Parts: sequence; C-alpha cells; structure tokens
Amino acid sequence: MPRTALLIVDLFSRFDFPDGPQLAPLAFKAAKKARQIRDAFDEKQWPVIYANDNFGDWQRDFPQLVRDCRHNGGSSAEVVKHIGPGAGHYFVLKPKHSAFLATPLAILLAKLKVNQLVLCGMALDSCVLATALDANSREYRTVVARQAVAALPDRRKAALQVLEHSGAAKVLDTPELIKECLG
Repeated sequence: MPRTALLIVDLFSRFDFPDGPQLAPLAFKAAKKARQIRDAFDEKQWPVIYANDNFGDWQRDFPQLVRDCRHNGGSSAEVVKHIGPGAGHYFVLKPKHSAFLATPLAILLAKLKVNQLVLCGMALDSCVLATALDANSREYRTVVARQAVAALPDRRKAALQVLEHSGAAKVLDTPELIKECLG
C-alpha cells in the first residue's frame, strides 16, 4: 500500500503579480476543492504538506506568510480561510517553481516514508507542473487533483495534457481521487 502525502503548492499569495487578479478567483475555487481532499487526509491522519513560494522575502517564515495573506484581505484572506494550515501539518518554503528545488521536501518525504504524492494548488502550468515533473523524476507516484489546481484557462488544458501524456502524473477528479488514493 502506498504511503501518500498531500502536497498543497503555492495557494497562499497576495495575487499582486501580472496575472494575479485573473488567477485569484480560480485559486479560491481550487482551495475549496483542496479543502475536501485535505479533510480526507486529516481524517486518516495522513501527511499534509504546504509548499509555498517565499516571494523573494528571505526573512519571512511560513507562519508569517499565512498571516500576511490573512491580513491582506480579499482573495488572499479567503484562500487562507478555506485551506489554512492546521495542527500537525508540515510546510516548506520554496524559492522557485518546484517544491523540490532547494527545499527540504525530499528529506521530509523520506522521513515520513512517503512514496505517493497528491498535488493541489497553483499555478498548474508552472509550480504544480514543475513539482509533478520533479516528483516523477524522483520516482514518486504522483496524482494531480483536477479540480483542486488553478491555472488561467488558456494554459490549463495544455498543462493537463503534458501531465497526462508524459506519464509524470495521473490526473483525477476529486471524488475519484478520494476513492482511489484514500479508499
């Protein structure tokens, strides 16, 4: 039986980048679906890991990032309200796209004896895709939660095709994912 962890990528944001205002409502929608999956992981007491960009702020830690998003208001606060970390959750800050690049994620996954990852988050065509490709190259079985990932519509389809056709990750709808990975 695979030991599975949920990896929530980059859902905490100020949405103050060029595509941010367009991506914010999509991220909120993804966060609501990710919450369903996270609740199922919490119920089974399986690992939940947040991997979030540090936005180049090398003096801010993860709890401060979450507080900043909460106090930012708008979509930032709504996402935190729905998918904010709870007791027993893990986190890593990442400087670039992949949650594996220059982070302790691989060490954490080894300590937790994880060999399968379920990915949620944003942006599907950037950070989620890079993380899925890196997970595949490290021989993790990887599943992407179709409704719990956000991307601009013109990029979403292409990113899903890359994942599905490259074999880097299996893409599943939320009910199917819960049944297959947590059932």
